[in-house]
Amino acid sequence: MMNDLLKMIMFDANTQWVLLGTVLLGVASGVLGSIALLRKQSLIGDAVAHAALPGICMAFLLTGEKSLLVLLLGATITGLLAAYCIQYIISSSIIKEDAAICLVLSVFFGFGIVLLTRVAQSSSGNKSGLNDFIFGQAASLVGNDVKLMAGAAAVLIFVTALIFKELKVLTFDPAFAKGLGLPTGFLNFLFLSLLVAAVVIGIQAVGVILMAALLITPAIAARYWTNSLSKMIVISGIFGAVSGMSGTFLSTLGQGLPTGPFIVVTATALFLISMLFAPERGLVTKWIKRMVNNKQLRNNKLLHSEKRSGYHEL
Repeated sequence: MMNDLLKMIMFDANTQWVLLGTVLLGVASGVLGSIALLRKQSLIGDAVAHAALPGICMAFLLTGEKSLLVLLLGATITGLLAAYCIQYIISSSIIKEDAAICLVLSVFFGFGIVLLTRVAQSSSGNKSGLNDFIFGQAASLVGNDVKLMAGAAAVLIFVTALIFKELKVLTFDPAFAKGLGLPTGFLNFLFLSLLVAAVVIGIQAVGVILMAALLITPAIAARYWTNSLSKMIVISGIFGAVSGMSGTFLSTLGQGLPTGPFIVVTATALFLISMLFAPERGLVTKWIKRMVNNKQLRNNKLLHSEKRSGYHEL
């Protein structure tokens, strides 16, 4: 089976494109997820992912075609609408951020399920394949779809690299960023748009339910390895790429296996390894260091006692 998998990767152009797309998606998700995590906007990605479903369904109902570009355009519109609704509710009411996210997520996703049922009951519902957007099915992507997804992911990575310094200042000290004359409002809008774009382009591969996990899990895992934002982003991007690559490989082992769950399982495995064995913050590492320190303290105490006993004997 391993030989068949290697042959597929080496000679199947579609598999190569899917692999490239999921790797770039993993990198983009890891990079943006790191900043979202430090900005305490992790759950906004989850809300945006669920809010993309009604946009996908409405785009299909209006056009009657499963064109990935059109479907992603619909997802982007409702995703941005959900993100800005959350920001508006937080800024203009007494509702806290967690409650606003839950409210927007449930309303948009519930509306999406209603529209998905409507699509399934239509004459073209059986041909729509929109259920793939729930858990993701990267294998259903054709070459042009993957090129679109990979190109968008590459643009997200490039734009994030261009404004990295500004985002870094804005993340850790918004007041200082405003004092420097940085356009904080525009930067917040731009980052939120990048976050929505990352969620939208990953929906077909990972699904609306699991996309938030790809966005946040590599970032949380990377946080265990470093205190530097730059290093955290690099590590998170690597973890995201490994998750995308491994999930793609595993989903090709059987017919109809969804890619999204395997990507998330791989990311979760990397998180568990980081949580247990990271050099400074890993639980096992801390336990080993504590045991070594306790042993050294006992030895020092014993040595001190022996010295005192020798002194009294003299």
